[in-house]
Amino acid sequence: MQPSHPPQLAPDDLDSEHFETVDIIKVSARSRSTAVAGAIAGVVREHNRAEVQAIGAGAVNQAIKAVAIARGYLSEDQIDVIVIPFFTEVMIEDQERTAVRMVVEPR
Repeated sequence: MQPSHPPQLAPDDLDSEHFETVDIIKVSARSRSTAVAGAIAGVVREHNRAEVQAIGAGAVNQAIKAVAIARGYLSEDQIDVIVIPFFTEVMIEDQERTAVRMVVEPR
């Protein structure tokens, strides 16, 4: 089944040069949401933003739960974060796949 959206929906300002390059936190359906949440919170604290990527319904579910948990972790430090989700195309084993990527950054 083909997605019914354009292949790249990242907001234009996310590609601007004023952002430091941060490694993408890749989430699978088997990822522990609390462990991913800790990684998100740590990256946000250190770099002021994190990027989370998931492919497939189970992985997106774990990623969303992790972001919600990370919001709780970060709120203890008075950091209120927002999430900007978008679709992106990635190559995996010579096959193009649609991924959901989320930018997590302070409000």
